[in-house]
Amino acid sequence: MKKLTKSKVVAQAASASVLASLMFLSACSGGGGGSAASKEQDPSGKVTLNFITQSSPLAPADPNDKLINKRLEEKTNVHINWKNFTRDVFVEKRNLAVASGDLPDAIFNADYSDYELLKLAKDGTIIPLNDLIEKNMPNFKKVLEEAPEYKSMITAPDGNIYAFPWIEELGNGKERIQAVDSMPWINVEWLKKLGLEMPKTTDELKKVLIAFKTQDPNGNGQADEIPLSFINKPGAEDLAFLFASFGLGENPDHAVVSDDGKVIFTAAEEGYKNAISFVNELNKEGLIDIEAYTQDWSTYLAKGKDQRYGLYFSWDKANISGANDAYDVMPPLAGPDGEVNVTRTNALGLGRGKMVVTSANKNLETTAKWVDQLYDPLQSVQDNWGTYGDETQQNIFELDEAKGMLKHLPLEGAAPVELREKTSIGGPLAVLDSYYGKYTTMPDDAKGRMDIIKNIMAPKMKAENVMPSVFNSIEELDRLTTIETDLFAYVLRMRTEWYQNGKVNEQWDEYLKELDRLGLQEWLKIKQTGYDRATQK
Repeated sequence: MKKLTKSKVVAQAASASVLASLMFLSACSGGGGGSAASKEQDPSGKVTLNFITQSSPLAPADPNDKLINKRLEEKTNVHINWKNFTRDVFVEKRNLAVASGDLPDAIFNADYSDYELLKLAKDGTIIPLNDLIEKNMPNFKKVLEEAPEYKSMITAPDGNIYAFPWIEELGNGKERIQAVDSMPWINVEWLKKLGLEMPKTTDELKKVLIAFKTQDPNGNGQADEIPLSFINKPGAEDLAFLFASFGLGENPDHAVVSDDGKVIFTAAEEGYKNAISFVNELNKEGLIDIEAYTQDWSTYLAKGKDQRYGLYFSWDKANISGANDAYDVMPPLAGPDGEVNVTRTNALGLGRGKMVVTSANKNLETTAKWVDQLYDPLQSVQDNWGTYGDETQQNIFELDEAKGMLKHLPLEGAAPVELREKTSIGGPLAVLDSYYGKYTTMPDDAKGRMDIIKNIMAPKMKAENVMPSVFNSIEELDRLTTIETDLFAYVLRMRTEWYQNGKVNEQWDEYLKELDRLGLQEWLKIKQTGYDRATQK
């Protein structure tokens, strides 16, 4: 593919942005909100908006140094004055700003929960967006016309939309990219070195892990191999993938739905108990990383890059052990009863609370028009992954001008998550399934993952239903939040203790009683009501 020169890229960006700016400003000057916006304009006609946001430590401290944002400013003639915080402190800083009453015009990459959105709306901190969307956001309206299911998903029970969403689709049903979160990656070089087959059952996995521990597969004469590692909390690095070999399996939100539409709490199932017993067996054999129960991402990553793991869990092996052939996905295992199952996650590529507009904003129409640019298909693709034509660092894309398409470039050994964090902006966007082959190509890492899901995981997914993305009422959310705070913490604490002390059978009945005391039955009732409401629309 032909690489664009810097001068050509700048010239194209400039000419396109001048035309877009004229169109954008002429649109802003007509009708309600134009006069308010004009008060904030400088002599050149540029409007300044104040946003709070978060970004990765790998990204520039000033988001305006990102090429995507530079081009957006040229295109829209809107300058964003960012207050940017790293993720570790963002929630605290965001909440302080709101509590102080010193509100920005909007909060970008806000990542508010449903409960937080409804609470902020009730307090008058954020505003409904329905009218702004209807009058000023043709790109976003087009997204909702093509994928109308999202309209109901982002609409609160009171009929209002309080946040602009992040939407990323790839595949559907059992074959969507989020259908499996945590994937097991096994060291195939060690298997080959020791003359072992890929394990097909949980018993075979245990024998393989023992061999990894005792037979020096890395050949350095030291017992420094880590047979099994994970991060002990819900997410892509958890070992919960293994639980499906013992029954319904486990999900980060502890919910699965039976084929007859009944919501089930995974952590109260017999199969869950048996899975914990199996992990305890591995622990007793000294097969589990001693840091697994306490380690954070950076510790997990450091050992993964050194390829010390026999088996580990992650969304993508490239993020942990690199994009090489040393590791491959381990297919789902048959459990003690011979059954093979893969638990479908309830996750969708949907972030409901990605950006909110506050009641302090005096430039509502301009803000809406700026946000609408983010939902332009080519813009959304860049917002999500990164951009093209940046001569200061590695690019995610090459622009095919003839096709009006952004084509993913080879990663060249770079970790996809790190490359995205340096250059993308996230925020509200939409990448629909129909965009692939039209506006962009499928990333290589996603292509590999989709092949794994289609050929290895989906055929073993027994569940026909998943928990939909229900937007509960503030009353329901108040109860769910209160219950889950104690319930989920208790589940994780007991699971961790049982991994290590093996007393799950003796303490199981007492554990079930405590789940009920902490509100499990009310939780199930609210979840069931939400499921029924969402699926009967």
